[in-house]
Amino acid sequence: MDRNHGNGVLDSQTILITGGTGSFGHHFVDYVFSHFKPQKVIIYSRDEYKQFLMNNEYRQHQGHLRYFIGDVRDLGRLKRAMNGVDYVIHAAALKQVPACEYNPNEAIKTNINGAMNVIEAALDAKVKKVVALSTDKAVNPVNLYGGTKLVSDKLFTAANAYSGKNGTRFAVVRYGNVAGSRGSVIPFFQSMIQNGSTELPITDYRMTRFWISLEQGVELVIKALEEANGGETFISKIPSFKIVDLAQAMLPDCHMPEVGIREGEKLHEVMITKEDSDYTYEYEKNYIIYPHFNWWGESDIIPGGKQVSSDFEYCSGTNSQWMTIEEIRNCLEIMKSNK
Repeated sequence: MDRNHGNGVLDSQTILITGGTGSFGHHFVDYVFSHFKPQKVIIYSRDEYKQFLMNNEYRQHQGHLRYFIGDVRDLGRLKRAMNGVDYVIHAAALKQVPACEYNPNEAIKTNINGAMNVIEAALDAKVKKVVALSTDKAVNPVNLYGGTKLVSDKLFTAANAYSGKNGTRFAVVRYGNVAGSRGSVIPFFQSMIQNGSTELPITDYRMTRFWISLEQGVELVIKALEEANGGETFISKIPSFKIVDLAQAMLPDCHMPEVGIREGEKLHEVMITKEDSDYTYEYEKNYIIYPHFNWWGESDIIPGGKQVSSDFEYCSGTNSQWMTIEEIRNCLEIMKSNK
């Protein structure tokens, strides 16, 4: 297996991933053990059955893969889990928009209070770096999920002020809907097709989304672990697609009834706002939004980038890269073969 990646940032290191039994956690484990030689990867989550299934799936890594039952709402448990940990990936969250709207207190407890607990535990454990997973829904949020993730992002950025120059570094990576992950439209369409449906409902014919694979998501996290000086928000350069094209790629010539946008849903995703453009730099494969605090300086800018124009906005509806129906279909086939 290829174990050469950058400077081997995770070789001989202990990594903890909150919410590690989800789609991202599985791909993170696959990627890390294929490209690095970690001392240990700790899966921190609250569902013992999913941990049981994951343990059976990854028996070949039993010597280096550990499971820790716990909730990010539990600060004491997080502190215990992070003892001796070098890097933390914070993936745990309540992510379903309708569930968060219906249970706002629970969303706040997990997505905001949980973020605060991860920060406190990482600072006390003197973790080297923490990378928190964010979402496009945190940009100009129109639903509670997005609102809680916006607060979470702000907490992780500001946490660098508490750690000092030589303490724990905190950074954020921002995704759109990850292709094929639980809760994305692809498994929903697949389920309908498997049940014999000849039509796929479209919320709005104009709707667009960014396409990012789980592997690209993991690679962005690794990049943040390698490069972050603290306070950055990393965003991948990825193509856009039309929801109607996705439907046609999955079920050619299908009927596509327009059912209307759901509450808390947007026509297009925005990853970088015009207001962020003054602090955003473009790199070969990604963008970085830098913090705007007195503890941060231009010397912290990662080399190789160029500041974007003052009116720049990274939106799925105005993106310069677009996927064709055939390209979508090819990507779906690759996803299927990698399962």
